[in-house]
Amino acid sequence: MKIVKIETEQVKKWAAEVGFDLCGVASARPLSQAEHRYRRWLEEGHHASLDYLTRHIEKRFDASQLVEGARTVVVCAVAYKSPVSEGYPTDHRTKIASYACNRDYHTTIKEMLHHLLARMREVYPEIAGRAFVDSAPLAEKSWAVEAGLGWIGRQSLLITPQYGSFIHLGELVLTAEADQYDSPFEGTRCGSCRACIDHCPTHAILDEERMIDAGRCIACHTIEREPTTAIDLDGWIFGCDACQQCCPYNLHAPIATNEAFRPLFDPRALDAETWQTMSDEEFSARFGATPLIRAGLHRIKTNIKR
Repeated sequence: MKIVKIETEQVKKWAAEVGFDLCGVASARPLSQAEHRYRRWLEEGHHASLDYLTRHIEKRFDASQLVEGARTVVVCAVAYKSPVSEGYPTDHRTKIASYACNRDYHTTIKEMLHHLLARMREVYPEIAGRAFVDSAPLAEKSWAVEAGLGWIGRQSLLITPQYGSFIHLGELVLTAEADQYDSPFEGTRCGSCRACIDHCPTHAILDEERMIDAGRCIACHTIEREPTTAIDLDGWIFGCDACQQCCPYNLHAPIATNEAFRPLFDPRALDAETWQTMSDEEFSARFGATPLIRAGLHRIKTNIKR
């Protein structure tokens, strides 16, 4: 197999042209330390009902097991912060995580990654690789740290200095080498801040561990297969932004400028009666392009009652 060498700075320019706000380039080496932390999290049972997280562990931290001959992981990020990300009135009881107000990011980011790969192949026709979004077994937050984009915050999310944690990630795993690789992001910038820990309604953030107990996480309870232990959803009916809305980096982050990540609806204008009286047909017509379709209308109505 002929080894192609790509120019890192050119790749970053192309990534910006297709709409990404950040791009980093990492060597596709096994991320042993990150894998060790992940296995410990699983062993302690913090994944709760998310059994799929126990599968393909080696692939998550070794890109060569996903793409034969992998040498480079290009990690791209796009900001999605909107006015909804900044919070709800205190009496609002049908809250939706702000990312879910947009077109499903899996679709949008996969399209953007394919455009980026096509641009690269115009110059490097021999290049081979695959695009990944978070539905695939790739530890994207760990790879983002490796590519220098940011650090893992106390709430277990990637935090970037420029855009906070209101970002989506996507990756290209390539057989090509890069002329230079970005340095991994060293340490964290959370300092002594504990805002995310203190503002989590269900105390799901494991103190000082930079991990989440999925069994107590509202996002898990409203979207995924529910853990056996019931919790108070604190008015959230799909996802949860509580640990993000209080983060200082998010408070100062700019509103997203990429039109593909502008909200398709305003959940602050939808109350419980609106949701409860909504038909399946109306739900599909209004929200079929958004992540809400994953939970479905029946699950959302059930969450309101909780």
